[in-house]
Amino acid sequence: MSISVSRAAALALACSPSLAHAQAAPDDGTGVTIGEVVVTAGSMTRSTSEVLTSVDVLGGDVAQRQNVDNAWELFARLPGVVLTDFGQGTTSGRFSIRGFNGEGEINAVKLLIDGIPSNDNAGRMDFIDLVSPLAIGSVELVRGTSDARWGLHAIAGSANIVTRTGGTYLDTRAAVAAFGTVEAQLAAGAETGRLSQNLAIGYRRSDGYRDHAGFDRLTLSGKWRLDLGAAQVGLIARHGRAEADEPGYLTDADAYTDRRRSYPVSATDGGTRVLDQYAVTLDAAPSAHVALSLAGYANRIDDDRYVRFSATVAQQRRLTVEQQYGVVGALHWHVAPWLMAEAGGDVQWQHNLSQRWTTERRRLLAATRDQDVDLTVGGGYVQAVLTPTLWLRVTPAWRLDRVGGDYVNRLNGRAYPVNAYGTISQPKLSVAVEPLAGVTAYGNYGRTFQIGAGSGAFIVPPRVRDVAASINEGYEAGVRLARGRWLTARLAVWQQTATGELRRRLNDPAGEFDNLGATRRRGLDLEASVQPGDGWSAWASWSHQRAVIRVPDPATPSQAGNAIDHVPRHVYTAGIEWAPRGGRWRGSLWGNGQSSYELTPANTQGRYGGYVQLTAEAGYRLTRAVELSVQLRNLANDRYEYVWFDGTERLHAPADPRTLAAAVRARF
Repeated sequence: MSISVSRAAALALACSPSLAHAQAAPDDGTGVTIGEVVVTAGSMTRSTSEVLTSVDVLGGDVAQRQNVDNAWELFARLPGVVLTDFGQGTTSGRFSIRGFNGEGEINAVKLLIDGIPSNDNAGRMDFIDLVSPLAIGSVELVRGTSDARWGLHAIAGSANIVTRTGGTYLDTRAAVAAFGTVEAQLAAGAETGRLSQNLAIGYRRSDGYRDHAGFDRLTLSGKWRLDLGAAQVGLIARHGRAEADEPGYLTDADAYTDRRRSYPVSATDGGTRVLDQYAVTLDAAPSAHVALSLAGYANRIDDDRYVRFSATVAQQRRLTVEQQYGVVGALHWHVAPWLMAEAGGDVQWQHNLSQRWTTERRRLLAATRDQDVDLTVGGGYVQAVLTPTLWLRVTPAWRLDRVGGDYVNRLNGRAYPVNAYGTISQPKLSVAVEPLAGVTAYGNYGRTFQIGAGSGAFIVPPRVRDVAASINEGYEAGVRLARGRWLTARLAVWQQTATGELRRRLNDPAGEFDNLGATRRRGLDLEASVQPGDGWSAWASWSHQRAVIRVPDPATPSQAGNAIDHVPRHVYTAGIEWAPRGGRWRGSLWGNGQSSYELTPANTQGRYGGYVQLTAEAGYRLTRAVELSVQLRNLANDRYEYVWFDGTERLHAPADPRTLAAAVRARF
């Protein structure tokens, strides 16, 4: 397992809250690590260590041993992350940060897998299903607006899932859990001469806690890397297929009396999702002071879903086929001991079909959408890292993005032009000072952007003029304290404002949007970890955030000052772990949770969704290679849920109750 940006990982290792065998690292970064990250040589380009903002890294040792139905659930271990658990088949849920919600109306996190862009057209994270936990080397979560490396979808930050790279190993894990859940995973690596190979297979099926909630998922991946001396050439291939039923949502009357129930109207709901991702990479270092990275990739998603949200609406068939092609590159230059410069960019071409029909028990009745969208988004950035003294680092940067494309409504044969967004300018600036050894104070400023999704990026009647990109402007100030390996703490305050924020109408056949208005998100993040020795470690985090509508759309003046829906004000996580070096036993107890949230921007439907979930885990090493473990999730059996309002009634999706899983892992 590795992080391709080796310096970022090394900086973060110094502040690990649960690291038993960390490597020594300098204490001059702003990152925090949970778990163990094995550091290997990587490209200097696009390094997270040059992003002076709140960065958290989840180690592969933590990710690999988790019992989760979906990879997005792993983000529960990271501070300040809100999880949205739909519990609806292949549309299971997602995570969000910095006062944005996970509803799908505004998707604000750039998802990357090994540095390859992995969002769909609307910014959703369906491609995260390509990764099984055992294949993960680390997860990097970058918050804020000051990162110049990414443009499209990076409204509030980015998340990079780095899979295991290099090494010779064989790692297998088999698990059984409640509700007929079985899982088998395999990860293998082989290095022979100049060639390294990393393969992974993951399979998981379950009947689900609720009725009509079964799923079956298979993932396959391979990474090949050829060392040519001054350059390394790589190939990545991933494939995933999932089939799942959907239990639907419960009304107020039934949500707290029969949580496992699925209504007859949902009996034929469900779908199939097929994902593919391919990439060719090049990392070169023509000299000791210059590094170049290039990657070309192709993504494809075929998503076929039947869904009926309540008895008052018809069933729909939603068919989405997206083909994405892109190039990512950067050139890094150590100009002088006190100056590093980097220039990079990316371009993504998309050809997307989005079709919908009203149906009756999967029988087609009438077409309601047939959209053919071609979209091109390209951007470039320049940044410098200046270190005029040992205690000061300044990183100015500038990013520019352009948008083009065509849209044809195949129901009426009409074509529409893309909004003339022009050149979207995003200046950035970050500063970090180290007044004392182990104390780093940092601040940053930056802009990010949001454009319409699907047909929302085009001038479609009744719109007759261009809709400008929504500009997010963010600030952050923080301080990080590190005292060797035994204590790490970080405090950050932040604010992010937006102009003309666009909110997708999720159930609109035309795929249109609403103008949420000018918004403001602000918050405070506090996290700390201690490692007193003897294998003990403990950590805790608390995030207070508030997202409000400052200036609403003229059509909804009463929403001024209202809270944005599905954004909890408090998000927290804490835990304790015991893992003595060389011992046979290990154990941990940790939890995460959030406060309740509003269901609509009108703030008239009450507050729901608060929870505290505790997880206990114990492992026993039978031999040097084989470990048995048990994990009990939702230890306190908290009856929590996801709730939304469809315009007529509140709809509930109960989460899993207390769940026991047992696993055996063998590593060679």
